[in-house]
Amino acid sequence: MDSIDMGAMACQPDAGASVASPAAAPAQPAVAQARLVLEMEASALLAMAGRLGREFESAIGHLMRCRGKVVVTGMGKSGHVGSKIAATLASTGTPAFFVHPAELRHGDFGMLEQKDLVLALSSSGETAEIKLVLDPIKRLGLKIIALTGNKESTLARFSDVILDVAVAREACPLNLAPTCSTTAALAMGDALAVVLMTQKQVRLEDFARAHPGGSLGRQLVMVADVMRSGLSVPSVTLSASYPEVLAEIDRKRLGFTCVCDGDGKLEGVITDGDLRRAQVKWGVAAFERRARELMSVNPKTISPDSLAVEALHLMEQHKISDLLIVDGMGCPTGLIDLKDLLHAGVI
Repeated sequence: MDSIDMGAMACQPDAGASVASPAAAPAQPAVAQARLVLEMEASALLAMAGRLGREFESAIGHLMRCRGKVVVTGMGKSGHVGSKIAATLASTGTPAFFVHPAELRHGDFGMLEQKDLVLALSSSGETAEIKLVLDPIKRLGLKIIALTGNKESTLARFSDVILDVAVAREACPLNLAPTCSTTAALAMGDALAVVLMTQKQVRLEDFARAHPGGSLGRQLVMVADVMRSGLSVPSVTLSASYPEVLAEIDRKRLGFTCVCDGDGKLEGVITDGDLRRAQVKWGVAAFERRARELMSVNPKTISPDSLAVEALHLMEQHKISDLLIVDGMGCPTGLIDLKDLLHAGVI
């Protein structure tokens, strides 16, 4: 991964592996060469997947038992990959941050606590800056998980768990620029993050809290965050008269009202359209009807812990502009309309 590591890499091709080099045909078309690069990186990932075993299980065990933060460190290209791994861990339920190994030796060791765990990246395992911080890390009592292509390296000897991210060769024609090796390390970091996310049973709302901004944040807004509740919800009883229904609809200015039984459970809704249809059906006798005779049953509803985008899709599917929110007992607790979704940035 680190350009300064490549000459010292102890990675060997997997047994039986036969991987061509993009340099084998320097005059080949760009698309063909690009395809070869992608195939080499894909082959490196498949080979790494085949080697996964007890060491990965051990790494997950250490990470699950960690009561502090995961401190990720690496130099050069490994550092860039490590920064992304730390960000992925943090966004999927595992507190983590990246720190440059050189900065660790110049004051940033104060960021580390005894309850933390270190995830160190180095293809060769002999990166000078990494080697210089290994002994201080161990003296502090921290566990080290290594992502390295050299299981006999200094980093490996200091580590509690070694995750093998060795590759047969780089996709670079000179076999120097970190390409397959950085892809392998990045993918291993993703594997760690996703397995941890699953074992920690990270819920959608947990993920939403970690992504409050941007387009992803808007997709993860919950119905409960944008719905109107309390007195904003128009409601009448099953026995309410036509004038009472009309008054409630007019008072709340939403064009409809809920109809609930004595326990507050939703039984139906009455819209302006339902009142017009009642007059067409019964004429002046419509004014003598009760809410149970005027209402439409089985209105569309959604739970407060659903995503706001799900509410939007339901409203689009049924061509409605308002949606009732009901609790686990079937009682209306709020409502949401297109304006609410617009203000929340969901639309």
